[in-house]
Amino acid sequence: MSSSFGPLESPRISASEDLPAWRLAGLRYYALSFFLRQKFGGRVWKLSLDAGCSCPNVDGTISDKGCIFCDLVATAPSRRLGLGALSVHEQIEQGIARVAAKRRIDQFIAYFQPGTNTHGELGRLVDLWRAAASHPRVVGVAIGTRPDALPEAVLDALVDLAQITWVQLEIGVQTFHDSSLGWLRRHHTAADNAQAIRRAKARGLFVVAHVILGIPGEELEAIVHTADKLNELGVDAVKIHNLHVLKDTDLESLWRQGQFQPMDRTQYVHSVATFLEHLSPGSVVERLVGDAPAEFLLAPAWSLQKSEVIREIDKELIRRDSFQGRFWRPAAGDK
Repeated sequence: MSSSFGPLESPRISASEDLPAWRLAGLRYYALSFFLRQKFGGRVWKLSLDAGCSCPNVDGTISDKGCIFCDLVATAPSRRLGLGALSVHEQIEQGIARVAAKRRIDQFIAYFQPGTNTHGELGRLVDLWRAAASHPRVVGVAIGTRPDALPEAVLDALVDLAQITWVQLEIGVQTFHDSSLGWLRRHHTAADNAQAIRRAKARGLFVVAHVILGIPGEELEAIVHTADKLNELGVDAVKIHNLHVLKDTDLESLWRQGQFQPMDRTQYVHSVATFLEHLSPGSVVERLVGDAPAEFLLAPAWSLQKSEVIREIDKELIRRDSFQGRFWRPAAGDK
């Protein structure tokens, strides 16, 4: 794999082709805020909710060690706040109050975030999802899960839920390279990723794929391959995360031993810009960089400067005179 972090050579989209609405609006990528305004006619905020779910990679179902990078508390605001003891409606009301202290938002998406939110007794989970959907200010429900935790009964329940509210199914695929998935200790394969997305898309569900940049051994060609696979599978949205080191994880041990070094800020900015250039212009970009509270984060320090990193990604796209989908080409038969 190449060690360069500059743009790859590829033909450019012709100016004569039809432009998506987000480009006509002057954006460089299909931002979540733009998509939600178009869909719901106003500002929408995602509220992190805790359904009390564990993870099959933690509770012994497939492993008891978890992913190499994971801390189920640090990665979810709802779990850090200890909201799991509250009812869904109480969690939503508290979340709305926190948001209202800083900004005016009238509509919300209930995001079942920490753990694997399709792993557990299905009847209980369905009751929680429907309780969230019943809140008068909730316009959608997002459910975070893994590709190996989507049995047919869960997909059936999600399809039923989609009859009463908008549903986002957020799947942690992370990468489409088996060696990387093994290093991350995910205990699923790239084939599992593809199968899960295909099965969910076949049911008409809106699929959000979580991907990680900065995995050791993955350079530009590997990153582009993941973007190409997501395009092939027709994912509706993508969340991009940088691999960062949290306290009390096995990744911390590797980092302290000098066996893992996070991407520096410039590398990450270049990698995201390249990923976006190859991502379908029809995929919503829900996140450009991951973050964690300062009390949990060990490295890289630049992760604490999320807004600045996002601005640098915008500047890099401007520097390249580029945009999401610049090097994308529809597959044969696609329009």
